[in-house]
Amino acid sequence: MVLGITGGVAAYKSAELTRALKKSGIDVQVVMTEAATEFITPVTLQALSGQKVYTDLWDSDIPNNMAHIELSRGADVILVAPATADFMAKLANGLCDDLLSTLCIARNAAACPLMLAPAMNREMWEAPATQRNVAQLLADGVIILGPDSGDQACGETGLGRMLEPAALGQAVERFYAEHDAKQSTPKLLAGKKVLLTAGPTVEPIDPVRAITNGSSGKMGYAIATALQKLGADVTLISGPTGLAVPFGVKIEKVKTASQMLDAVNANLSDVELFFAVAAVADYTPAVPKSQKMKKTTDDLTISLVPTVDILASVAARSAPPFCVGFAAETENVVDYARKKREKKRIPMIVANLASSAIGADDNEVTIIDDQGDHAIPRGSKASIAETIALHAAKLYSVQSPPKLDSSKSISLSVVPSKKRP
Repeated sequence: MVLGITGGVAAYKSAELTRALKKSGIDVQVVMTEAATEFITPVTLQALSGQKVYTDLWDSDIPNNMAHIELSRGADVILVAPATADFMAKLANGLCDDLLSTLCIARNAAACPLMLAPAMNREMWEAPATQRNVAQLLADGVIILGPDSGDQACGETGLGRMLEPAALGQAVERFYAEHDAKQSTPKLLAGKKVLLTAGPTVEPIDPVRAITNGSSGKMGYAIATALQKLGADVTLISGPTGLAVPFGVKIEKVKTASQMLDAVNANLSDVELFFAVAAVADYTPAVPKSQKMKKTTDDLTISLVPTVDILASVAARSAPPFCVGFAAETENVVDYARKKREKKRIPMIVANLASSAIGADDNEVTIIDDQGDHAIPRGSKASIAETIALHAAKLYSVQSPPKLDSSKSISLSVVPSKKRP
């Protein structure tokens, strides 16, 4: 792939992006504009990419002096991050006066998609001229990634901030996953609407204290990514985490168990699968204090009331979606998970040992369904998530056959799930 860098303050993030892409096994060829070299040096990007960094339209290292042709023809995808307002304006109007803009225009659009990660001041992003250029680029088939909203280098806050390297890396990885036949995954959930919860909840005691847990949200976010790769339309209801939003996933952020319940109920319309991955607090303070409680020498008693069991409430609906539960236990893990599945009457539950799963980057789980227990050996949460998503998709396809005309019938047999090799 070609990673283009233009002259914006966010160019420093391209170093982290280059490193992450290389770590993912992606060959990165960096091309910089002259302005970009004022923010980060080609030497830095060369060290991180392991390849020469090109900046000159007439580079003599290219035998025919046509770097814009050679580099674009050899690329699977071009990502420009950051993409300044000026650079986007040039592409929207077919102007090319340097190597990066020329190779973007000269690329074979059918074989080499172009992605732009805008980065600019909020007023520049909202300017009518910029929005016209964005509309034209979208009409031309260019993929616009972002921008995000947040603090900007100029001291202002608003829309125009470049997406973080992690999110951009996910976009590139998803591109390769979808276009590499060897890595492609059957779209078992194509067109299916999936709702998923992830992360912890935070139950306030007073304005500065709260009851929460150590859930990082990593498993839930990984499952959201895996479901999206299977073609699902995924909405993620997330408690507080420090994780990047999975590419292609819609997200709604909440804090408390009550807010998560409301968000789930508000998004359940037409949902076909529901994954309750979040570590929702079982109890919440009955009456949170409006002011900070002062420390004294006396014992403190806080009255707690149970929260609503979100998974149980969804599963108990008259026409519930296909529900997948999660059980994080500290003992008798599989036994407790089986009982939880039976009590809530759900088709599938995933059991794991809380002490070795919470906050970790890897995990081992046992999937429990009507066919029995399916132990998944320890691995990265990303790989475990893909196994869980695929198992659920196959189980759903058997238990939820397509609707047929009343004059027709269909005969189905349940296929036992197999252990992961």
